[in-house]
Amino acid sequence: MNFPALKNDRILRAARGEEVDRIPVWVMRQAGRYLPEFRELRSRYDFFTICRTPELACEVTLQPIQRYDLDASIIFSDILVIVQALGMIVEMQPSVGPVIPDPLKEPIDLDRLHQSIDVKQELGYVFEAITLTRHRLNGQVPLIGFTGAPWTLMCYMIEGGGSKTMSKAKKWLYKYPEESKKLLQILTDIIVKYLIEQVNAGAQMLQVFESNAEYLNSELFDRFSGPYLSAICTRVKNELKGNSVPMVVFAKGGHYAIKQLSTFDYDVIGLDWTIDPVEAREIVGNNITLQGNLDPCSLYGPPEQIKEMVKNMTSKFTKHRYIANLGHGIYPDVDPEHLKAMINAVHEC
Repeated sequence: MNFPALKNDRILRAARGEEVDRIPVWVMRQAGRYLPEFRELRSRYDFFTICRTPELACEVTLQPIQRYDLDASIIFSDILVIVQALGMIVEMQPSVGPVIPDPLKEPIDLDRLHQSIDVKQELGYVFEAITLTRHRLNGQVPLIGFTGAPWTLMCYMIEGGGSKTMSKAKKWLYKYPEESKKLLQILTDIIVKYLIEQVNAGAQMLQVFESNAEYLNSELFDRFSGPYLSAICTRVKNELKGNSVPMVVFAKGGHYAIKQLSTFDYDVIGLDWTIDPVEAREIVGNNITLQGNLDPCSLYGPPEQIKEMVKNMTSKFTKHRYIANLGHGIYPDVDPEHLKAMINAVHEC
């Protein structure tokens, strides 16, 4: 596709364990509601209209790159586009978030899903947005593609939205374990194709978001999350062969699973803010890159305090095999200038 030459490969080098001149930094949800330019665009377009319109998705993806000295961009999309492709209606409701009006209630509901979908056809708008954005970036920084993990997507499909307990989804794990595995496998197969096509479209790095790992324990993780996370990475890399890109797994609240995650084939493990970086490094060893893990709420503090917290964080991670980030996505009411303070502080370390 004759993409422009990459000028800043700092994050890719860190992911591969190579030397870097300074710590690379990007932020989960860096293209989003905390930016006034995003809110202006969002006032004119529905959320999923932006996701489904490559020109708009590209514009939003580039907004934080134009504003900050970041080392990566991440395509603007949503983890639930896969759920939509399976035939379920997903609405983005103001002050609520994603809502699925007709969630899965019983295993027979799996028959409603479009299980044999053409990923290129159903999710082609994501791939078009990636290709367009790669060209518009003009090689400034790499472009990250992403997906939700099977268990996290399963939660939304059964809960019908966010939940404090995920009790409806977890009920399936205990009451319908085989049907749960069937659903998780359906999602895994689609995710593998989805990630491969993102790379074919121009994504230079991939992140798998297991955002709901915190609702599992080690035993449930080993049965209903880990095997699918592992399979996704192995299958994507095997399919892409020489064209494979670094892959990140981020299991929010999955402190109990760091050792297991390190045995999978991911290049990078993302850490949330509850995990001590020194302990995490001791667990995973020196042959895997760590990403994270500043508390998103720390950005509410004054810039000088943010600078000190970043300094403390980076000293624990050290410069080798490290990508700076928040421990979860940035919150919508954060002052954009405070994020700038964080990014600049990382670059000064």
